[in-house]
Amino acid sequence: MAICTAVLPVAGLGTRFLPITKSIPKEMLPVVDQPLIQYVVEEAWSAGIEQVVLVSSRGKTSLEDHFDSNAELESALDAKGKQESLAAVRGLTPPDGRTICAVRQHAPLGLGHAVLCARAIVGNNPFAVLLPDDLIWTGDSAPGVLSQLVEQFEKSASSVVAVMEVEQSQTCLYGVIDPFDSEIDSRERLIKAKGLVEKPKPDSAPSNLAVVGRYILTPEIFNFLSTGNKGAGGEIQLTDAICALLAQQSVYGYRFEGVRFDCGDKAGYQMANIALSLERPDMREQLIPFIKEQLLNYSAE
Repeated sequence: MAICTAVLPVAGLGTRFLPITKSIPKEMLPVVDQPLIQYVVEEAWSAGIEQVVLVSSRGKTSLEDHFDSNAELESALDAKGKQESLAAVRGLTPPDGRTICAVRQHAPLGLGHAVLCARAIVGNNPFAVLLPDDLIWTGDSAPGVLSQLVEQFEKSASSVVAVMEVEQSQTCLYGVIDPFDSEIDSRERLIKAKGLVEKPKPDSAPSNLAVVGRYILTPEIFNFLSTGNKGAGGEIQLTDAICALLAQQSVYGYRFEGVRFDCGDKAGYQMANIALSLERPDMREQLIPFIKEQLLNYSAE
């Protein structure tokens, strides 16, 4: 069955980026010259997604507006002969046959609750979840991560979550999969899970394979999210629901190709800006000497 719908939880307040997020949604913060939300929406389109569902909250209508047409702006750009900018603006509207819609998460009850808010739109179909905080860059070397997960889902017809290796000391920051095979071949990408643990302490973590912000889930996940059971932090946790789903269905972790930047963290966000700026030929020649100079200055202190 094709994956046609992607759910993007975007209702958070972005408190780690205050004061800028007092008036600007965190998902609209730019990485180089486009906002975080645009990277994940474009990743969804390239994976064949037909409908993107923004699970939003009060004061975040700019996320929808970003992908809407703006006749006045387009007319002004056309009149000034700014065809490159005009093409960029027009390219934001969904391709033919594809849509972006929004639903409200009226209370901050957790990631699992945010996904549950999209149930009426998703229906009884498998669907994707993408977290805009996780910018995963594949460049020209590989398809987008969601495309990689779609390929795995088509083979297994089972829920698949993106995983990456982290330092053992960092397991307390993630949901971590408990693999069937404790001795995982480093070349193996698809790993069958027997369980998931939310933010385990390093000395009790079942592995160092952390779940990051890309999922393909079967609709049965909603049966577990709708119970209202709360987990870590007193919130409805998506990890707990996936763990419960494992009692009925197989779930796999997929070690993706790409580099993940945690743009919910200030340092990670700056790393994404630096890395993606260096990917741009029009910026690279100016940035490399500047970065080298800054490094020399710091090493001299």
